Order: sequence, then structure tokens, then C-alpha cells
Amino acid sequence: MNKKYILCAAATLLMMGACKGGDQKKDSEAAADTAPIVKTMVVNDRDVNQLGKYTATVEPEIINNITSSAPNRIKQILVDEGMMVSAGQRLVIMDDINTTSYELQVDNAKANLKNVQLNYDRALELYKIGGGTKQQVDQMEIQLINAKNALASAERTLRNMQENTVLTSPISGVVTARNYDPGDMTGSLPILTIARTKPVKIVINVSESELSKVKKGMPAIVTFDTYGDEIFNGTVTMVSPTVDNASRTFGVEVTLANADGRVLPGMFGRVELSLGTERRVVVPDKAVVKQPGSGNQYVYVYNPDGTVSYNQVQLGQRLGDSYELISGVESGSTVVVSGQSRLANGMKVTVSNK
Repeated sequence: MNKKYILCAAATLLMMGACKGGDQKKDSEAAADTAPIVKTMVVNDRDVNQLGKYTATVEPEIINNITSSAPNRIKQILVDEGMMVSAGQRLVIMDDINTTSYELQVDNAKANLKNVQLNYDRALELYKIGGGTKQQVDQMEIQLINAKNALASAERTLRNMQENTVLTSPISGVVTARNYDPGDMTGSLPILTIARTKPVKIVINVSESELSKVKKGMPAIVTFDTYGDEIFNGTVTMVSPTVDNASRTFGVEVTLANADGRVLPGMFGRVELSLGTERRVVVPDKAVVKQPGSGNQYVYVYNPDGTVSYNQVQLGQRLGDSYELISGVESGSTVVVSGQSRLANGMKVTVSNK
């Protein structure tokens, strides 16, 4: 009787174990069925050209303000804003009413010098024959020096007045500003502003981390919204030796020859510099997930245990249909490239790369 009971109990336990095993198998299959299905891809690092991209406004190489050295009335302005001018070209004619008085001052200074010179010569001759004193000669010599200086000053003033009667351009360029009309008295503003636009320059701001890679003489690629994708070739002509305290950046000057004059001051330019290469992990753009409400980007990394990790990444350049990653994913990692909308950090997934 006891033997039959034991056999019956053993059979019951075997049946219960079989049922339990079946339930566990069903649960496992159900979990696999509910796990999100994703597609993955192995990503690796590679050499990536580092491009510094900057924006700035075009500036003329040189700016000259044309004005009179003394307040005067404008008689005629021969150019207008936007006109091209050449070096030495007449720009403005001023009222010459004061020129006559300055010419008279020169004539008076010449007459005085002639008279002093005669007196000095007489005193010197008398001294030589014993009819005068050394002191008299010295005094006359001082008067002679003063008379010469007075004439030089009067002539300089006259020249300055004559130069300020007809104002010419010291450079070839374009008139960028005209602040007065004929008949106006000159004031604090320049009459005209002339800008040299062949060449032009663009001053960009480079970060401290990039400064060591920027060298004088290196080429630069410049584009302008006005000219679409057309490329203009520039050269780095100056790297500032000091940092801007506000922005913590260094000013770098890029010069364009602008032989055809198409690039004008005030245009918005985009400058690109080649800063060497770096070894970076590159991932497809469809692997990058943007977190709503923030500027953060993430990539789901597939782990050996079948789960995914939500890794925050720092994006570098866009490379066609891929992104350079500065940080966040190691080379050789498997990343999710499809099916991210149903995922969460640590979630188990099913991989199907068909």
C-alpha cells in the first residue's frame, strides 16, 4: 500500500513539473514576442577631417576718412556714395576764400626774413672790421633763425590750406559714405569715407582649443549667401596674439584678393578652415535620437545581454548621411539604427537585421 502511494505521488510531481516547465517556456516565448524589434549596426572609428566653420561680415582692407583739417565751407563734391574712385582722384573742392590771406602771410614772412638777413650780414661785417660786438652778431643770428622758422611755418600753413582746398583720394576704392552737400560747413563727421575693397578681409573668432591649428598663410574657403555655393579662396593673414576677454576667442583675419570686386563690405560670409584630422567614431544619422525639450542627443547601444543603453553623445560634423561623434560611443559598439521609438534605457530588445 505504501509502495503504491509513493509511486502515485511521484507521478503527480512529474506531471506538475512538466506543467510548470511548459508555463515557463510559454512565458519566455511571450516575453520574446513583446520585446521591441530593432535593427542594429556595428560602428567604428576613422580619420575625420576637422573643419572649423565660422561666420563674419566682410570689411574693407583700408578705410580713409576724407575731410578738411580746418572748418571750411564745401564748394563742390565730385563723387557720390557707391562710386569707385582711384588714388589721386579729386573728390571735394573747398572754399578757397582764406587762401589769399595765407599767401599774404608767406609774402610778409619772406620780406621780414630778407630784412633780418641784411641786418645780420651788416652786423657780421662790422664785427669783422672791429666796428661791432660779438653780442650784436649773436642777437642778429637769433633773429635770423626766428625769421626762417616763421617763413617755414607760414609756407607750411599755406600748403596745408591749398591741400585742403582740393581733397583727393589717397587710395583706390569705393565711396561708402557721404555726409555733407555742397554749401555745408564741415563738422565732426568726415565729408566722404573711402574703402579699399581689393582686397577685402573677414575677421573670424577662433576658440582657444582651435588656435594652435590656425597658422598665418593657411588657405580658407569662403562662401556668401549672395553667391550661393560659389567658393572664394582666401588666406589667413593675421592671428591675434591676445584673447578677447568677453568671448574667450582669438581674432583671425582672412583676406580675399577680390580682384573682380564682387565681394563688398557688409556682406555676410561663411569661412571654413581645415584643422587637420582626428580619429572619431562615425554613426548613421538615423541612429541619433534627439530628446524633446532639450538640445541633447542620444544613441541606443546594444549590449551583449540583449538590452540597450541610452548613451548621451556629443555630435561633431555631419558627414553626408552620418555624424561624427566626439564622445558617447566607443569604437566597435553595436548601435540601434531602427525601432528606437519604443525603447527605454535598459530595455530588452529583439534584433532583426533583415
